[in-house]
Amino acid sequence: MLLAQGQTVPQVSRRLGVTEQTFYRWRKEYGGMQVSQAKRLKELERENSQLKRLVADLNLDKLILEEAARGNF
Repeated sequence: MLLAQGQTVPQVSRRLGVTEQTFYRWRKEYGGMQVSQAKRLKELERENSQLKRLVADLNLDKLILEEAARGNF
């Protein structure tokens, strides 16, 4: 929005408190999205992270149980 109001990229970056490189990276990643789509993407990324942790914990539990079942403790 700030760019549409006539501000330059360096001005917008300073106002947001990020580097120009970060601004361009964000624009590349989120440029075509609406706010609701970006929020949904963040929710899905958070859920995916939780699921990955859950799978890692379950795999660890499985390895511990397999080790105990073999009697190598």
